[in-house]
Amino acid sequence: MMKEVLVYQIDSFTKEKFKGNPAGVVLNAENLTTSEMQLIARELNNSETAFVFRPTTREQNFEYHVRYFTPTTEVPSCGHATIAALYAKAMEDQLDSCTIRIMTQIGILPIRIEKQDHDYQITMTQGRFELSPAFDPLTTQNIVHALGLIMEDLDEKCPVQIASTGHSKVMIGIKSRNTLNHLQPDLMALAQLSKVISCNGYFVFTFDSDDKEILTYGRMFAPAIGISEDPVTGNANGPLGGYLIQNKIISITEDIFKFIGKQGEAINRIGKVQVEVRVKGSTPNIVSITGNAVSVFRTVMYI
Repeated sequence: MMKEVLVYQIDSFTKEKFKGNPAGVVLNAENLTTSEMQLIARELNNSETAFVFRPTTREQNFEYHVRYFTPTTEVPSCGHATIAALYAKAMEDQLDSCTIRIMTQIGILPIRIEKQDHDYQITMTQGRFELSPAFDPLTTQNIVHALGLIMEDLDEKCPVQIASTGHSKVMIGIKSRNTLNHLQPDLMALAQLSKVISCNGYFVFTFDSDDKEILTYGRMFAPAIGISEDPVTGNANGPLGGYLIQNKIISITEDIFKFIGKQGEAINRIGKVQVEVRVKGSTPNIVSITGNAVSVFRTVMYI
């Protein structure tokens, strides 16, 4: 029997179509198998597609279960696809401002939907912040060279290490935005390194900004999971906030640190991620990201 699924394509972290980060969203995924979800994600060919399910029993303490797939594999969490999924849900059901709890592989996350002039802005509370030790000099050098950088390009304040709020990324701080925008990484080498370091994403960022509202510019590569370059990455900009605090790269005087990260400039898909880190005892505690979104299309797929 043919299955009918409702599919949105949403551009996250932007209000301009064909900018930001595109994500597929399937809003009625209850009857899909894992293999069917993977095939749909491959067909839509976005960096991630989110699949939304209702809970199986009323006793479960969340409103929806969400799974995330790249074109080649399932991943535990995704920032821009979460923004997209809840934006599509709000559009489809014409929701008022509310908080919706979603179950993901990294736990139950509260997602805030703010209705603004017949449109929506979405805030995602991410998973627990974790920071691994800085890499040894040889591993750091291998990562730097695979990215097409030299050691002198690195920002001395920024150790090369893995940060995570549920889906880990290697943080690589560099000095120059021009260098950032002209990166030509060796994607095969990065994919091979991912097997060694057990991390599939490489987030290269810089403080080289000519806009006082933008703290960082970044680019993110994850070839090991089928993503040559991710346009605007919630699961990189969010943990970046915790990384900056824990390494005392930025100084804070309050219990909340906020900044805007910009991404996608080099590939003409510019988007902005608003990051908020709540600090407890000088340690990052709760990380959230806020983003706009815009619907590109809504359709029905028959499989």
